[in-house]
Amino acid sequence: MAVSIIQGSSRVPGSSDIHVVIDVIRAFTVAHYAFLNGVKGILLAPSLEQAFRYKQEHPDYLLAGEVGGLPIPGFDLDNSPKRLDHSDVAGKYLIQKTTNGVQATLQALHAKQVLVTGFSNARTTARYVRQQCMTRRDDPSVVIVASHPTGDDDLACAFYMKGIIEGTNEQTAAQTIARIRASEAAKKFYDPKRPEFDEADIGYCVQELNSDFVMNVSLDNHIPTIERLQA
Repeated sequence: MAVSIIQGSSRVPGSSDIHVVIDVIRAFTVAHYAFLNGVKGILLAPSLEQAFRYKQEHPDYLLAGEVGGLPIPGFDLDNSPKRLDHSDVAGKYLIQKTTNGVQATLQALHAKQVLVTGFSNARTTARYVRQQCMTRRDDPSVVIVASHPTGDDDLACAFYMKGIIEGTNEQTAAQTIARIRASEAAKKFYDPKRPEFDEADIGYCVQELNSDFVMNVSLDNHIPTIERLQA
């Protein structure tokens, strides 16, 4: 198998067998906890205008996301995994709009399979990808997209997953967590002058969970939608 890593939310990976898009702080950590709390699916919106248009078409769906890391006026939920984990979302659909994770995913749809993850579901996702590759007779190609254009949080997770997929396990979970906590994207969560960023969110972002599913992006209804797929 051939596994490569690219960085940035505007990068367009070439056509591959599997694309894995990472957003640790915080979009796909939020998505992971949404599914753990019973969400049925997450529509990905390329813009605020499109997000509100989806909401008009589906008034019972919940808008979730951020601009510049901050809550969006008119949205039902922000981009906090802690607050999501304490929200009643069971049986509902979300409409997600974020700066990096969602945008990177929409740029990465030209693959036979597209998966998204944060660190919380990285090990499960990487093991799933490895199993998919090992069962094929050809030489599958995998591109891992670290969606933050400059931050080390997504890049650390990408190298962690690459090691699991390739079977080298070159970077440990503990090393990955340390890099995420020390990343530029995490710093504002420790700043007492930035109360809008809850430090507890980083705790959610670095907690590795034993999930039995991956987050797969479906285009069945012509709208990119994250769905829960048994691993």
